[in-house]
Amino acid sequence: MTQLFDPRGIRNNNPGNLRLSKTRWQGQAAEQTDPDFITFISPVFGLRALMKTLLTYHLKYGLDTVRSLINRYAPPVENDTGAYMQDVARRMGVKVDDPVDLCAPKALITIAMAIVCHENGRPPAGRVPDWYDASVYAEAVALALPQKEDA
Repeated sequence: MTQLFDPRGIRNNNPGNLRLSKTRWQGQAAEQTDPDFITFISPVFGLRALMKTLLTYHLKYGLDTVRSLINRYAPPVENDTGAYMQDVARRMGVKVDDPVDLCAPKALITIAMAIVCHENGRPPAGRVPDWYDASVYAEAVALALPQKEDA
């Protein structure tokens, strides 16, 4: 349950702080109360949107390192991208130029957790360390990854 004092991304169920755009996301709230960032009906849909965005960067544009992904996700015009990529890589346990396969559920969850923590800071005492239980990340990755066809 979000609290009034939680960071904007957590309050908006948009822990990746995706900006409003023409894209209409699954689970996007009918009423958008934030003038800049998307509001989702639940954290699962905000995480799914974050993961789908990262998957697009990976599959469509061939971005496969923390450096390339974060450069696109958090451009230097808005962020300290160098610090952002170093933080994400540290949280993932990789180097910024190590290849990562975001089609692997574990890798996609790990980078999403790292981005969520970077975007929203450290959760207060009494909250789970990555803002959401592992089951919420697992549900989001199941919605985000392309489903394999039954044989």
